[in-house]
Amino acid sequence: MQYFKKTSHTKYDCTYHIIWITKYRYPVLVGDIAVKARDLIRRICEENHTEIIRGTVAKDHIHVYVSAPPYISISKLVQTLKGKSSRIIQQTFPELRKRYWGSHFWAIGYFAKTVGTVSDEMIKEYLENHDKDEKFGNFQIEQ
Repeated sequence: MQYFKKTSHTKYDCTYHIIWITKYRYPVLVGDIAVKARDLIRRICEENHTEIIRGTVAKDHIHVYVSAPPYISISKLVQTLKGKSSRIIQQTFPELRKRYWGSHFWAIGYFAKTVGTVSDEMIKEYLENHDKDEKFGNFQIEQ
């Protein structure tokens, strides 16, 4: 059985696999810095009503598999995760200023993939076999 989350007017299952790296891929996410990064990401996700299903803090990157509500865009979520965690990590660990002059701890960009239980083939098959009307090609209006 599939587990859906709900808000006052919505049931949803929006899951994403997100990866981002440290600037220059320096392997600085070790020891206390890794623990602080993990705790910050947990707190920021909680504040944004986002559940971490799985996650990994590697030496130079972070993987998180999250379930986020549909009213939060993935770009806004990543912006919040990277921005808040970068600022607090650099304030907490001033020794990082030697490596990261300026205010950037994370590299620009990220990887995000939606994760779901319905494959592309299942959607195509449904659309192809659902009250097919050749007159309008592959884009139809159900009557």
